Amino acid sequence: MKKLENKVAIITGATSGMGLETAKRFLAEGAKVVLTGRSQEKLNQLPAELDGDYLLVKAEASSIADSRMLIEKTVETFGKIDVLFLNAGIFRIETIDMLTEEIFDEVYNINVRGPLFTVNAAHDYLNEGASIIFNTSVSGVKGFPGMAVYGSSKAALRSMTRTLAAEFGPKGIRVNSISPGPIDTPIYGKHNVPQENIDAMAAGLPSQVSLGRFGSSEEIANTALFLASSESSYITGAEIPVDGGLAQV
Repeated sequence: MKKLENKVAIITGATSGMGLETAKRFLAEGAKVVLTGRSQEKLNQLPAELDGDYLLVKAEASSIADSRMLIEKTVETFGKIDVLFLNAGIFRIETIDMLTEEIFDEVYNINVRGPLFTVNAAHDYLNEGASIIFNTSVSGVKGFPGMAVYGSSKAALRSMTRTLAAEFGPKGIRVNSISPGPIDTPIYGKHNVPQENIDAMAAGLPSQVSLGRFGSSEEIANTALFLASSESSYITGAEIPVDGGLAQV
């Protein structure tokens, strides 16, 4: 039997990178998968890459109205929810002298407010034994210049993981996080600084990683599958680092 046979999974930010790779893996393991993205054009391109029972929903990660609409469409189409992978996020690098209220609000609305209120909207539709997974970051526990806002937004998700694990535990619902290190993903192309700066940062990262390389989206998908499945049935409130040792060694 497949690991997610007949389970219903929502993956936010699933048009590329870690989200898309996880969606493919979940589908291969028998799940019915709802994929979200903010770009209808990118969503329209996904059928060529997907195989299985899925639903594509255009949703802005920062919008509470979109979160509610997402849950409503999922329940209308597939019934209750078994897996909620809150993967959508925005990556910003801003030194403290360049920080503005608008930048702070953008990052926190997408990275913190959005995931929290998606869980809020899904609360009444989660099956017993469901799994909620947040996508945090090594920057939530390790300091990097220019990441005061981004890193703290991911640390907030780590805190939510603990709190919600305590709230949902009596219902048999598990809440965990995946903490990626440097992963070869398109998020590095969605930034606000010159490409040469990103290239320089990327070139220096492998030397800080014990395994000496970038990780892959497939390695995140493997971890998400573990947390979504019954193989992790006694794990909750945890943050699993998938960082090649960057924050561990």
